Amino acid sequence: MKALRLFPLVALVLFLPAAAYSPAGEARVGADCSVRSIGLSALTDLGKRRYRGQVGGLYPSGANKPPRRHLQRGLAAARRVQPIRGRIGFVGLGMSNAMQEFAGFTRLAGQDSSLNRRLTLVEGAGGGWDAVRMSRPAARFWPDLDGRLRRAGLSRGQVQVVWIKQAIAGEDRPFPQDARALQTHLRTLVRTLGERFPRLQLVYVSSRTFGGYAITHLNPEPFAYESGFAAKWLVQDSIAGKVGRIWVGWGPYLWTDGLAGRRDGLTWTCDDVQQDGTYPSPEGVRKVARLLHDFFKADPTTKLWYAPAG
Repeated sequence: MKALRLFPLVALVLFLPAAAYSPAGEARVGADCSVRSIGLSALTDLGKRRYRGQVGGLYPSGANKPPRRHLQRGLAAARRVQPIRGRIGFVGLGMSNAMQEFAGFTRLAGQDSSLNRRLTLVEGAGGGWDAVRMSRPAARFWPDLDGRLRRAGLSRGQVQVVWIKQAIAGEDRPFPQDARALQTHLRTLVRTLGERFPRLQLVYVSSRTFGGYAITHLNPEPFAYESGFAAKWLVQDSIAGKVGRIWVGWGPYLWTDGLAGRRDGLTWTCDDVQQDGTYPSPEGVRKVARLLHDFFKADPTTKLWYAPAG
């Protein structure tokens, strides 16, 4: 049986932001490690309580599990994920952070013998490609992604699963305008994916990790936290049939309140970020990679095609 194909690993280093080359121990040099928390509840803990008028939870009515009908649609889409000419294409999309994290996930996946050996994981994220730029159908990002697929031995017609983690660089609008803007760009992005990848079945979305240590204006708090509402509203668009034929659901929810953490015990420390407080350190990459791997092994809509032997 052929080994799981993982692309790209060596070439990935060419696209990493400069901050990503700093040793993890330097995270304390520039990052604002005096911030222990920002006093907000993770969406998964917020439930039916509200943040600035908006109900928490990952799904409608403060729930953290999808409505029954949406889950059934997701399961039906998952059953349609079958090898096409022997391969199942799984692409990760997003900005620099997502690029590093999906690469870590790819490495971790390659160590798990229970995974579907027909999977081909392709790192499609890129530095500088935030939600605004990536959502433009005519952006040069898309021919570049086609090239990555070709180097991985895939065609557009073999891509069936996509994971997205996005943000708007330099966001400064108040809530909920910031989250609504991101929701709009994500919705456009999903529609573009559906047009470019005719066999795409499933899209999973994650929001940002904790941004409280950031010393840049790329996407600090509270915008990192509020990106969770954009992801939630995108999923609600899918539930309402507003994103076309593609099923969209939550991937792992990554945000936690710094050292204060959240109910499941997840924390995000200063050792999890690079010296700018924004990009993940090797420790942060490993943490997100584990969350991704655990999610895709366990979720009802993923385990059939991701780890059928797990």
